[in-house]
Amino acid sequence: MNQAELSIATNHSRRWLVCAGMLLMAVAASGYTTPVCAQGKYPDKPVRIVLPFGAGGVADVTARLVAEKLGEKLGQRFVVENQPGAGGVTAARSVQTAPADGYTLALLSNGTAISVPLFKNLPFDPVKDFTPISSMGYFQLVFVTSAQSPYKTLGDFIKTAKEKSGQLNVGTITAGSSQHLTAELFKSAMDLNFVIVPFKNSGEVAVALERGDVQLAIDFLPPLRGGLSGNKFLAVATSGLQRSPDMPNVPTVKEASGRDFEVTSWNAIYAPAGTPPAVIKTLNDALRSVLADSEIKKKALDLGIEAKASTPDEIHGRLKSDIAKWTAVIEKAGIQKR
Repeated sequence: MNQAELSIATNHSRRWLVCAGMLLMAVAASGYTTPVCAQGKYPDKPVRIVLPFGAGGVADVTARLVAEKLGEKLGQRFVVENQPGAGGVTAARSVQTAPADGYTLALLSNGTAISVPLFKNLPFDPVKDFTPISSMGYFQLVFVTSAQSPYKTLGDFIKTAKEKSGQLNVGTITAGSSQHLTAELFKSAMDLNFVIVPFKNSGEVAVALERGDVQLAIDFLPPLRGGLSGNKFLAVATSGLQRSPDMPNVPTVKEASGRDFEVTSWNAIYAPAGTPPAVIKTLNDALRSVLADSEIKKKALDLGIEAKASTPDEIHGRLKSDIAKWTAVIEKAGIQKR
């Protein structure tokens, strides 16, 4: 190649490089990504849902029902992983420290809201460290007396508690639980003086009620269902704003007492903070479809749960309002932080 030909070739090369550079700049400015860099459709591998509860409980059974349907809907397995521990710390930290890519999700609940004021040094902030996706279910507590007792209505119990201040006992599970704090809220809202007796588990609460050691028990429906269906126990109230769908003939505490009162437990699916909005939308849309399924609704209702999806903002608002609510209850009751 002579000098003239070399000069022409060099100029052609320079023009090609300039054009190529301009093209790449235009592509970058447009936001277009090449197929090599493009992300695959979510999800393209199994998704973990980490629960702060052991296997076999109501939350676990519900999560597994929903996980199975999510897998069918989105074409990937949704695997429930149980990581029980005090305050849900183990499970929450496991999700908080995972990549924010939608492949590790957390089940948060009203118990999470309670943990914020109950623990001195909670190693995570559920409001800031997690991104809401949707509620999964709502469930109420039931107020139960012995069928053999004189307390046939909640009004009967309230009347006697006023007349015999400090002489009646109310059974719940461990101090700091949703059940225990519901009893504290009931005591305060009704301006009553009774003794709250915490037991290790729901079975012990049921035995104490049957023996007459406590005059009222406050718990979730499943552990009390046997005593209710066997006519040993009598449901005198439920804790929600509206009557429980599976107990339509039982009045709410507000109806039975004439005073403001509401406790609605819930569980919800969250992701680590920073999870892409497109992933959140995919999961929210899928949960809305799954939780509207009549089969899921029926199976959940058998467990005392109203299967219901929400917007991310709705469930995050519920988390924040419950943190404020239970902070006030814990402070007023003088419950020691753990």
